[in-house]
Amino acid sequence: MAQLSADTYTFLSDLKLNNDRTWFQANKPRYEAAHEEFLVFVDALIHRISEFDPGIAHHSAKDCVFRIYRDVRFAKDKSPYKTHFGAHVSLAKQKSDIHTRAGYYLHVGPGESMLAGGAYLPQGAWLRNIRQEIDLHGHELQAIVEDPAFVRYFGGISGESLKKVPKDFPSDHPHAELLKRKSFLASHTCSDEQVFSPGFLEHAVAVFKVMAPFDEFLNRAPAE
Repeated sequence: MAQLSADTYTFLSDLKLNNDRTWFQANKPRYEAAHEEFLVFVDALIHRISEFDPGIAHHSAKDCVFRIYRDVRFAKDKSPYKTHFGAHVSLAKQKSDIHTRAGYYLHVGPGESMLAGGAYLPQGAWLRNIRQEIDLHGHELQAIVEDPAFVRYFGGISGESLKKVPKDFPSDHPHAELLKRKSFLASHTCSDEQVFSPGFLEHAVAVFKVMAPFDEFLNRAPAE
C-alpha cells in the first residue's frame, strides 16, 4: 500500500530550515526521492477516489501535483521553494482550470497537513450558478454540511462571506447564510503522525468520500 515515509517528512522539515538554492541543489536526490514517493501516493489516492467519483479517473498524479518552486515575482517572501507537497484532483481538464471545479486537495508538510476541497473564491458565472443552485436546492447543501460525518471531519463550511445577502435574493431567504458565501471550503487538519503512518491512505479516502457530495453539489453549477 502506498505510504509517505519518514524520509519525506525529514526532507520537508530540513527544507523549512534551509530554504535556499544552494542547499536544495546539494539535496536534490532527497527531493527527487520524496517527490516520486508523493506521486506514487497521489496515483493510489486518485485510483481510490475514482471508485466513488469516477469523474476524476482520467487524471494521473503528474496532472495534479503542484511544482515545489514558488513564484516569488510579487511576493515579499523570496524563499524559492514551497515547504510542502500539494495536489488538487478535480473534474478540471488541466491545472489552469482547477479554480473552476470543486475537487480534492491534499497538502502535506510538517505541522501543516490537511485534506480539503470545495470552491475557493469561485468567480463570475460559477459563483452566480452556485448561488442559483442554493436558491433552488439549498436544502440539499444544508443536509450535506450538517451530516454528522461531515461535521466530524470538517466542522462545517469555511471561507469568506458577504455581510449581506446578494441583491438578487431576498434578505429573508431560508438559506441566506449559504447565499452570502464567497467561498465554499471544507478542510480537515491532519497530524504529522497521521500523514506519515501506514494508515494515511485509508484515512484520506474516508475523508474525501464524505466530501464527495459537497463537491458534487458545487459542480452541478456550470462554470460558464
